Amino acid sequence: MNEIHTQRKIFNDPVYGFVSVPYGLLLDIVDHPYFQRLRRIRQVGLAHFVYPGALHTRFHHALGALHLMQQAIEVLRNKGAEITDEEAEAVCAAILLHDIGHGPYSHALEHSIVDLHHERLSLLFMKELNRQFDGRLELAIRIFSDHHPKKFLHQLVSGQLDMDRMDYLNRDSFFTGVSEGVIGYDRIIKMLAVHDGELVVEEKGIYSIEKFLIARRLMYWQVYLHKTNVSAEQMVIHLLQRARELALAGVELEVSRHLHWFLYRDTDEQPPVRETLEHFARLDDYDIASAIKAWREADDPVLALLSAGLLDRKLFRLEWRSVAVEPDYVEMIRQKTADLFGPDIPLEHLVFTGSESNQAYDASEEKICIQFKDGRVLPIDECSDVPLYTQVVTKYFICYPKQVR
Repeated sequence: MNEIHTQRKIFNDPVYGFVSVPYGLLLDIVDHPYFQRLRRIRQVGLAHFVYPGALHTRFHHALGALHLMQQAIEVLRNKGAEITDEEAEAVCAAILLHDIGHGPYSHALEHSIVDLHHERLSLLFMKELNRQFDGRLELAIRIFSDHHPKKFLHQLVSGQLDMDRMDYLNRDSFFTGVSEGVIGYDRIIKMLAVHDGELVVEEKGIYSIEKFLIARRLMYWQVYLHKTNVSAEQMVIHLLQRARELALAGVELEVSRHLHWFLYRDTDEQPPVRETLEHFARLDDYDIASAIKAWREADDPVLALLSAGLLDRKLFRLEWRSVAVEPDYVEMIRQKTADLFGPDIPLEHLVFTGSESNQAYDASEEKICIQFKDGRVLPIDECSDVPLYTQVVTKYFICYPKQVR
C-alpha cells in the first residue's frame, strides 16, 4: 500500500462519529463533482413531509456505507478471508459509488422524464469516472457488476446484507426518529464470515438478522411507503409528466438549463450517453424545487395546482386498498374532480391509481445463510423460528385532490 493511502480525511458523521476516507482513489472520488452533487440530493426524497428531520443527503449515506464497508473488511480479514489491498480499495470505491446514479426527489425522475434506471445510471457514471481516472476503477466495476470471482465482495455492495441497506436503515431511522428501524448493524457486521466464497452469518448473529428483516419491513411501510410520502412523490411524478407534455407541445416553461434538456429533448432521438450523463450530473433537488416555485404561477392549471400543493403541503388524499381500486369508484372520483376543476382539465394528472409492493426477505433469490458451530450452513428461512415476511405485500392506491369530496 502506498504511503499516501495511510493519510486520511476525517468527516464527523452524526450517526457513527468520525468517518475516515484514505487519500488516493477514494478521496478523489469524494472530491469529484459527480459525488459532490450527492450533497444536494436528499436520501429519502419527500419523507420530510412526514418526518421533518429527514433532510439528510445521499452524500451522508454514501460516506456511512463506506464506513461500514471498512469495518466489514477488517472483520472478514481477521477471520481469514483473503482480501487484497487492491480489492479492499475497489470494494470501498464500489460502495461509495453505488448510488451515484440517483436523481433528485427520490425516484420521481425515473417515472417521468429520465428513461434510465438509477442502477444503470450508476454503472454508466462509474465507467465514465473510470475513463477520467485512467482505469483505476476497473476492479470496482467488476465487483459492482458481480464479475469478480470473490462473490462475497459483490454481496457486501449489493446483497441481502449489503452495507447499503445496513446504513440506510440505520441512518433513516436516526433522522426520521422512527425507532422501529434501529438495527444492530455493528453486531451483524461482527458476525459476518465467508464460506465457500460467499457471505454467511455466524450462528450467534441469527437474532440480529431476524430483527434486521423485521426492521426493514417496518421502515418500508412506516417511512418509505407512508401514504403521505407516496402521495407527495406521485404528485412530483405527475407534475414532471405534465411539464414534459407541455414542453413537447411547444409551451416554454421557466426551468433550469439542464432540466430543460430533459423536458424538451426529442423522444425519437437517442442522445449520446456522455451527453446524458453530463446533463444528469448537474441535476439536483434545487432544480426541481426552483421549477416547482416557478410553475406555481404557470398558466396551465394542472401544473399550478400540483406545484402549489407541494409548496404549501396541501397534498393529495391517498387511499390504500388491499385489492385494486374498483373502476366505478375511480370514475366517480374523476367525475367529481371534473365538476370541481372544469371538464377540460387533464384528469390523468389529478386522479391516479397505482400500487406499491414490499418484501422484507426474498428467499427465492440470494439467501441469507447461517453458519453453525458444527459446520452446517443453512438458509435463515430453514432455521429461524420467527416469521421472516417472505411473502410480497402489495397495496393499491387511488390519489386525488383533497378538495374533492
